[in-house]
Amino acid sequence: MDEKMFSLMEKMYAELLEMKTNMATKDDIMATKSDIKKLENNIVRMENELKDHINALYDGYKQSIEGINEIRDKIDRLTDKVENQEIKLKLLK
Repeated sequence: MDEKMFSLMEKMYAELLEMKTNMATKDDIMATKSDIKKLENNIVRMENELKDHINALYDGYKQSIEGINEIRDKIDRLTDKVENQEIKLKLLK
């Protein structure tokens, strides 16, 4: 009986040692928390940078559209002038 009890205790001890090696220590958990905090800070920083880049792209897009609209207006005015000149030429003939 003592032999069986001793064998059972040995197995239990071996299993406990294996569990202990597989368990995370307090230092491991703290290191993981620290890594998570660093990742969160990096994500926040990247979000802020991304917002700045998106705003810059939007401003550039807006300026391009305004420039295109100005060019369209000029072309429309030139077209009107050319058409008026053609009408005047037809009237003179």
